[in-house]
Amino acid sequence: MFLSVFDMFKVGIGPSSSHTMGPMVAAARFLDMMRASPFEFSGLRGSLHGSLAFTGVGHATDRATILGLAGFVPDTYDNDKAESALAEIAETQVVSPEGLPELKFDPKTDLTFDFEHQLTGHANGMILMATDAQGDVILRQVYYSIGGGFVLTEEELAEGKATDEGDPVPFPFKSAVEMLDMARTSGKSIAEMKRANEIARGCADSFAKGTARLWQVMNDCIERGLTTDGILPGGLSVRRRAKGIHDALQAERGMNLNAPHTINDWMSVYAMAVNEENAAGGQVVTAPTNGAAGVLPAVLRYYLDHVPGASETHIEDFLLTAAAIGGLVKFNASISGAEAGCQAEVGSAAAMAAAGLCAVMGGTPEQVENAAEIALEHHLGMTCDPVAGLVQVPCIERNGLGAIKAVSAASLALRGDGQHFVPLDAVIETMRQTGHDMHERYKETSLGGLAVNVPNC
Repeated sequence: MFLSVFDMFKVGIGPSSSHTMGPMVAAARFLDMMRASPFEFSGLRGSLHGSLAFTGVGHATDRATILGLAGFVPDTYDNDKAESALAEIAETQVVSPEGLPELKFDPKTDLTFDFEHQLTGHANGMILMATDAQGDVILRQVYYSIGGGFVLTEEELAEGKATDEGDPVPFPFKSAVEMLDMARTSGKSIAEMKRANEIARGCADSFAKGTARLWQVMNDCIERGLTTDGILPGGLSVRRRAKGIHDALQAERGMNLNAPHTINDWMSVYAMAVNEENAAGGQVVTAPTNGAAGVLPAVLRYYLDHVPGASETHIEDFLLTAAAIGGLVKFNASISGAEAGCQAEVGSAAAMAAAGLCAVMGGTPEQVENAAEIALEHHLGMTCDPVAGLVQVPCIERNGLGAIKAVSAASLALRGDGQHFVPLDAVIETMRQTGHDMHERYKETSLGGLAVNVPNC
């Protein structure tokens, strides 16, 4: 099994990888399908189902779909151009994607939220349609946004399409047991095996540049969050807090006011900075999702800024190790909040971050696996219940606590020898089963939990 670092960590836009990035990617795929078709098209339609319908407005799913049909993609997204395009589409009721004729599309009537009919393949379903001059549908495709910005068509999902396509890799582990066996046999670290797999599928130079860009975007996102205040969009009037907390922490330095537990505030503020940017629709990196995008960058920033002997030369190993663990979770369970609750998002992110930190602090493969297991185990059962369907409450603080758990898990694992009672594979399978059994109201539908017990005003 091979899932690239650049599949697990994608540069995109907030507030949600499954509800914002995924629909935009699906729309781009549909445009490609139209370009390859012999039909003559005149218009577009779409419908959003399941969780994409229930929390679509709060997650900007409609906005992302419209922009995707206009030719926008997450990796090169420009907010100013997007705002201009949305205004023009609302006025003209036409989209003009490159390589296709002008297409009739009225955002008010041609994109619907279908709350009654959930598609069978996944909680995040959408249908895109192209019409002829008479308004008849002549091309139709069902897409599922399965978490982390990954999108599959109805046919791909039914075929059980794997994420692993391409030339063989030297270390094709599909479980933690296989990963540790290969590490022992080869004498390599998890990061070294993962790097060998990446280079077998690509170029060493482009890989290094790609991972450097990932951290640059992550760290830039932290910095924007630490220096921006104001009110987050969406109607809840949630204040940005990262800047105020960061300013206070900086002012306290050197004043002998800091209790030892203040380090937790540093971890939290880095994570909150990212997720406030995500909530504002800013540029983030899925890690493994947007809703959980703050955990891993916060732990990596904590390592670089607060751990004696930390080195930027270890950033790549951190990301490689984290991606290896994230790949196991995605392959054997889920990273989608709509499919398995927040245990699949913040829980997975904490496991990835714990593994990365343990690795760069000298942990053995067995200790790394233990760190990931501890972090994920103690997120089991966590629901996804965003108030008003916005990725704000409890999501922003939850990333901060996920970062703290990740660091604690890595520290505990480093205190041991890697031997432990509960294997990571067992925790991943437990998370899968728990997500399957969890009632849908607790899986990113905003129909239960905090979403119904906190006034949306």
